[in-house]
Amino acid sequence: METLYDYKKRYDTALPDDLPVIPELISKYLIMRKRDRGDLVQALDEGTSFLLDGTQWESVQDWFWFSDVKDRVDTFARAWVLGVWRVEETGEIVKLEAEK
Repeated sequence: METLYDYKKRYDTALPDDLPVIPELISKYLIMRKRDRGDLVQALDEGTSFLLDGTQWESVQDWFWFSDVKDRVDTFARAWVLGVWRVEETGEIVKLEAEK
């Protein structure tokens, strides 16, 4: 039988039901920026000199700025802060390890 302590422990480790959903390219970009220990402002405002898996950075910029800007920036910011999101194309859940 599950105790209250077990329930609380399981609840604390559960993922939210409404995870941000971002495209695979944006997921790779977010992981890269987090590993570089950049901050959210830098990630949203980075220059156009990046190559990411052979894809020009402009493709990442296009996702942010050419359609539903507010929703996409909010979604990226939520994924950044939570450190967990769902990849749009695959349904994979990506969860970053907490920094030590």
